[in-house]
Amino acid sequence: MEALKGQGGVQMLLTAEQEAQQIVANARNLKMTRLKQAKDEADGETSRYRTQMEAEYRRKISESTDNSGSTVRRLEEETVQKIKSLKDAGSKISSDVVGMLLKVVMSAKT
Repeated sequence: MEALKGQGGVQMLLTAEQEAQQIVANARNLKMTRLKQAKDEADGETSRYRTQMEAEYRRKISESTDNSGSTVRRLEEETVQKIKSLKDAGSKISSDVVGMLLKVVMSAKT
């Protein structure tokens, strides 16, 4: 009778061990599934963040390019205006300068 109880006890232990292994395997599978899901969520969030940052970067580059283009145009216009004013001033006094040069050359002692 003891032998039967011993065999029944061993059988119960084997059954309990198999059930425990099944529980552990199920827990591992659930853990792996959750880790994969978390990784997928993180990848999606990272992708959305990257897309958002790239769009903001492109917008800033575009604004910067527009600003530098308008700055270049403004500087070109200012340069043209300054050149024109210098030419005007030069043409106003050119006859006086020519006259002074002729006077100096003619009055030079030889």
